[in-house]
Amino acid sequence: MFSVVGKVIVITGSSGLLGQDIVNTLRKEGAIVIGVDLHFYNQTEHDFIIDITDEESIKKAVTDIVNKYGRIDGWVNNAYPRTADWGNKLEDVSALSWKANVDMHLNGYFNCCQIVLNQMKQQGFGSLINMSSIYGIVGPDFSVYDGTEMTMPVAYSAIKGGLITLTKYLASYFGPSQVRVNSVSPGGVFNNQPASFVENYNKKVPLRRLGTSQDVVASIYFLLSDEANYITGHNLVVDGGWTAI
Repeated sequence: MFSVVGKVIVITGSSGLLGQDIVNTLRKEGAIVIGVDLHFYNQTEHDFIIDITDEESIKKAVTDIVNKYGRIDGWVNNAYPRTADWGNKLEDVSALSWKANVDMHLNGYFNCCQIVLNQMKQQGFGSLINMSSIYGIVGPDFSVYDGTEMTMPVAYSAIKGGLITLTKYLASYFGPSQVRVNSVSPGGVFNNQPASFVENYNKKVPLRRLGTSQDVVASIYFLLSDEANYITGHNLVVDGGWTAI
């Protein structure tokens, strides 16, 4: 059950923490996984260097992938492009930084969606997933950052909220072509954050722990599988209950 064997699946941002786990899990489960990113530590024959902010880069990669593998069954928009000043507090965010981050991230995802979903429309099948966040659904609880230098970047909330509604639009638009579009909204994922943040977060979330990348990968795996064939336009929340309270 929930098989991805033989599916040709593309993961953007495949060199990141979550991206690597998605790639490794799907490959172990028998999928043909193509990693795409701007930089690779160990690039394989299945990996493509692309820039999601460059339409021509995406078009070339999609053409090359289809020419090599014959189709694209699944595509996961997981890349996380951001400026060097990412993480500044609201009062320190310049208009240029705001525009640059929205352009790279939200518009970069749109670039991929437009090109990839048109390819899937021609095929008559396909599943695309946009990675969103709990902070595309609810406002941040800034108290979890007490005692740290961390914050929730303001552009992140706008980008991730936009991705959820964009996903619904695309699901409606491409549904008649039997192409599915969904989003996944993780809560906090443990990545060696400061101990005070982990403690604050664990106190608030109903399941009393940060998520793991494998918690998130499981939801992606399900939405790419044939068993999810009647699910589209859905935002799957993987947050330990954070948005329930």
